[in-house]
Amino acid sequence: MARNYKKETKYENTPAQVKRREARNKREREYEKAHGTKHVPAGKELDHQGYHRTGSLDHVPVRLVSKHTNRVRQPPTKRKRK
Repeated sequence: MARNYKKETKYENTPAQVKRREARNKREREYEKAHGTKHVPAGKELDHQGYHRTGSLDHVPVRLVSKHTNRVRQPPTKRKRK
C-alpha cells in the first residue's frame, strides 16, 4: 500500500499534533540548556519516560537514549489486521 502524503500532512498539521510537536521541541531545548549542549548528540533521542500517546508531555521525565532503544520500546499501535 502506497503512503498517502497528503493525508499525513493534514494529520501532522492538526492543532493537537502541532501542540505535541511544540512540546517535544520545548523539552529538547530544556534538556540542551540544562546539560550545556548545543544539540542532542547524533544517533541519540530524548525518551519521554512512560507511554504518552495522548495528553501533555509537561512534567514527564526525559532521558537520553539511542534511537534504536527509543524506537524499540514504543507502545503497540492500534493497527488493523489485513
